[in-house]
Formats: sequence, C-alpha cells, structure tokens
Amino acid sequence: MTELRFAVPWGQLAAKAWGPQEGRPVLCLHGWLDNANTFDRLIPLLPQACHYVALDFSGHGMSSHRPPGVRYEHLDYVTDVHRAVTALGWRKFSILGHSMGGVIGGMFACVFPETVRQLILLDSYGFFPIASGTILGHLKKIITHYARIEVPSTPKVYTPEGALQRLLEANSALSTDSGKVLLERGTKEVPGGVIYSRDIRITVNNAAPLSVEQCLLIMKSMRADVQVIIANEGLLADRKSGINTDVGKDLLRGFTETMKERFQLTMVDGDHFVHLNDPEKVAGVITNHLLKEPPVHSQL
Repeated sequence: MTELRFAVPWGQLAAKAWGPQEGRPVLCLHGWLDNANTFDRLIPLLPQACHYVALDFSGHGMSSHRPPGVRYEHLDYVTDVHRAVTALGWRKFSILGHSMGGVIGGMFACVFPETVRQLILLDSYGFFPIASGTILGHLKKIITHYARIEVPSTPKVYTPEGALQRLLEANSALSTDSGKVLLERGTKEVPGGVIYSRDIRITVNNAAPLSVEQCLLIMKSMRADVQVIIANEGLLADRKSGINTDVGKDLLRGFTETMKERFQLTMVDGDHFVHLNDPEKVAGVITNHLLKEPPVHSQL
C-alpha cells in the first residue's frame, strides 16, 4: 500500500493505493464521514492485477479541510474526483463506491460518462434524491446547520477508547474491529488524547437538490456497466437513511430500464458496512464484475 497526495488550492487530497500502476485503474470512494480505510479489508480480496486508489474526500481522513466559510456539497466531492483522476492521468477507469461514495461516483459517471468503464455501488443507489416538495426545506436546513457549526470551537479530545465508543454509537452497523480500522485514519493525536480529523462542516448532509425524476433523467447519460450490491440489512431496510425503500426501488427500476443488460443487481446478507465488516460476502461479486470485459461501445 502506498500513500498518495494531490495538491489542491487549499492544501491536499489524500489517498492510498494498492496494486501495480500498470493495472486496470479502480477508484474507490468512501461513504459520508468515513475515509479511505473503509476499503482496507476488501481490496486484498479483489483481483490483484488491478490498481486501486482509495480517495479521502476533502474534509475527511487525511485530506485538507476547505477554507473557512466554504461549504461541502456533493458537487464539490465530484470535483475532488475530477482533480484526483486528472492528477493520476486516468482517461478510463472503474469506480467502486460505498454509500455516499456511490452517489458521488454515480454523479461523476453522468457528468463524465466517457471516462467511467464500470460503476460498482456498495449499498448505494448511485443517487440521493430529495422529494420535490421538500427541496426548499432541505436547503433551509443546510444553511441554518452551517450557521450553527461555523462558530469557532475547540475540538473535543477523546481517549482512543472514547473516540471508538462515540463512533460505534453513531454507526450501529459498524463492528468494533471495523471502527478501529476507520479511526486509524479518522483521528489524530493531540495532547491528552485524540481528536477526529474530519471537518465538522462535513456533518451537514449537503446532497444536491435533485428530485427522483431528475435523477432518472440524468441517469440516461451513463455509459458505464453498473453493478449494485444491496445489503438486506442496509439501506433497503433503513427508512431513517433519507432514501426509503420506495425511492430505492424507483432508482433500481430506472437502472433496469435504462441500462438493460449493462445493469446487475445483487442482494447480500449483511448491513450497511458489509464490505468492511464481512468483505468476503461482496468480494466475489465485485471480482466478477471487474474481470468482465466491457462492451466494445464503452471503450475509448
């Protein structure tokens, strides 16, 4: 494994890489509030001939925080992806995205369809639609939340055990060992203990205000083969996630009708962090998809 850094105007985007540089490139995108370590247990089970780069989105993991007064929006994370793949010199690659990382991957595959060979979504529908009647309320919530958290404050210092307990309380799907893996990259030592390294501003779930209908429309621009892996105890079963089962079914139906033979859906036993808690449950599906030859029309 190799640590990578990409220069940006406010500092750096951090990433980690596995596998030969000449291998087929795969960009790995983590979920909301997580970091690149979310793939630590999965990637060793995947084809070793591929070259994997797991990115820390800005404000997450070891990546720099954005300047004061700047918000974090999903489109900004799409820009993070564009900066990273430009720095890497990748013209065509696959995306493996968990949760929010799948949403960012889905948006990128729509905006830059000629660059994405395969889109593999781990407990993610590839989009995060907002109900049409709640978009104004969504925007108001974002603005007022930022106003509250932008007041300067001293980060809370935890013992390592306390930081782990806080993480597990906020993420009931995480196993203790998986929590430790994320905190290896998600905390930093300070006098008296550790603090979370992420920017407090990323706690605002700042999704693009797209309706289901808009998501289904822009989905049509994708050229990638799409593999969706849904955990039976993950998003599909979680009505508190912001994407309930009805919306999820609408998006999956959209993939089926739009992609036809380019779309595959696989259900697995597990929770939202199945790729980290029990990576062997999804490794085979991902491997089969990565090794599948893309259709001729999707190649440069």
